[in-house]
Amino acid sequence: MPVREVLLLGNPLLRQKSQEVRDFSDAGFKQAQQDLKDTLPYLQSKYDIGRALAAPQIGHFLRLIYFRYDGHEYFMVNPRIVGHSARTFHVWDSCFSFGVAFFVNIKRWYEVTVEYFTPERDKKVVAVQGDTAELWQHEIDHLDGILATDHLEDPRQNIIMRQEWEKSGLKGGRRQPLIQYRNERGNF
Repeated sequence: MPVREVLLLGNPLLRQKSQEVRDFSDAGFKQAQQDLKDTLPYLQSKYDIGRALAAPQIGHFLRLIYFRYDGHEYFMVNPRIVGHSARTFHVWDSCFSFGVAFFVNIKRWYEVTVEYFTPERDKKVVAVQGDTAELWQHEIDHLDGILATDHLEDPRQNIIMRQEWEKSGLKGGRRQPLIQYRNERGNF
């Protein structure tokens, strides 16, 4: 059960695009799955936050994400967003690659449709909205070398340190109080 080190903001490897998984029986793919399963619970315990981890965050440059939250546990292999709503919303987001030291307020699509495979090669096409849509977008971005900070509209006003976030009363329901729903024209 080796826990892998998380690549942190500033490490150029985080900007690397991940490769599609082609051989689902490959030992490297199996190792990446195990490393994600070993590392995510450790990070969740350490930071008391977090719901997913993308393979490139721990040095496996494969299109693979592991989710563990609300009693659910699953992998996405080769995920891609195949549709999204015009409606957007703003959310405070952090990342294990930020050491969960700060949060950024960014805009995401309210609903996304994602096509992906399970490790057993089952193809899925799933539409989700709100909090889950934000999570899936965040993790898929990692596979393309994109970080939440890349979505900042105004870095002078849309960053908050974790200590201030905790003082604000958002801990435990971090997304609900500060979500701002908007349509494509920016109206609430």
